[in-house]
Amino acid sequence: MSRILIADDQALLRASLRALVNGYDGCVVVGEAANGAQAVELAAALRPDLVLMDVRMPVLDGIEATRRITAADPAVRVLILTTFDLDEYVYEGLLAGASGFLLKDSPPADLVKAVEVIRGGEALLTPAATRRLITEFVKGRKARTHAAPPPNTGALDHLTAREREVLTLVARGLSNTEIGAELFVSMSTVKTHMSALLAKLGARDRAQLVIRAYEAGVVRAG
Repeated sequence: MSRILIADDQALLRASLRALVNGYDGCVVVGEAANGAQAVELAAALRPDLVLMDVRMPVLDGIEATRRITAADPAVRVLILTTFDLDEYVYEGLLAGASGFLLKDSPPADLVKAVEVIRGGEALLTPAATRRLITEFVKGRKARTHAAPPPNTGALDHLTAREREVLTLVARGLSNTEIGAELFVSMSTVKTHMSALLAKLGARDRAQLVIRAYEAGVVRAG
């Protein structure tokens, strides 16, 4: 049973999300927060598996709340709920430790799918979010105050040629299925390479692999 924490300053939206999540087999809402500070407190007290996190909230915004929650407990996954597909918060959210993004006006089925993806240990990083990440990187946003710690670039020396190929394709926004087709390898082989990349680069999910790839210069925009 996956334990879900909902963080949104709109009571009506919280109620809608609660009804949807509780109606989904295998999930249960364990708490609700009306602002980022409450989300941090409840995450520490309730230890949820996943937090559905709004971005714009009073007291403490969703990005900073995500940063504090994932820093305190890396096992907690965060799905950020955003209003705009190419929201300016995508890059900061990924650096803060978010595992994915979902538009607030998405169909209920999309939320269910997002929860399934993240529960399975994957990152929900759409091509649009990937493009946004690349754009922000090129603008030099990684140098901002809340940028993530420098990646373990020394580990790149230990990547095999094939692993670098896979990392390049991940950074371009390709799914595992697309990577397999591109490299003419099986899905199990792609997953093996993905596991190796996560371990060698100290990344928690696909989203952080993209960040590692661009910060280390393995791939470049364009």
